[in-house]
Amino acid sequence: MSINTEAEGRVYPSAAPYQVSREAIREFAGAVKSEHPAHHDVDAATALGHRDLVAPPTFAVVVAQRAEAAVVADSEVGIDFSRVVHADERFTHHSPILAGDTLNAQVTLDRIRLMGAGAMVTTRVEITTAEGEARSTVTSSLLVRADDEEESA
Repeated sequence: MSINTEAEGRVYPSAAPYQVSREAIREFAGAVKSEHPAHHDVDAATALGHRDLVAPPTFAVVVAQRAEAAVVADSEVGIDFSRVVHADERFTHHSPILAGDTLNAQVTLDRIRLMGAGAMVTTRVEITTAEGEARSTVTSSLLVRADDEEESA
């Protein structure tokens, strides 16, 4: 199936709220080898002026990918995930993600650029707290390779 460029600009309902836990922050920090004490020790985080553990900057991807799944699952867009190559991810942080935050994430399908029989699909996820405070904007680009039939056409 070809990518439907008519879907460009589509805004999806917010993903289910994500409760940020201390353990999730510690596990993510360990996975990305971020040893800063504010990711692991509450006292270190509060000494820096935060109310709880601070998530590493790329932690926002955990929340963003849950929202981006709506675009991939939207049959009207036509993304075959088995043909996806992750091309780019950019973060704009408005304030730190902290343990105890309840985060909402809303995804917009910002751009679809056809490239031969394939396409570059760019999404933007706005991550906010339950109180509406902006935490991060995550922009992601997926290269959707053409299927074998489309490539030979």
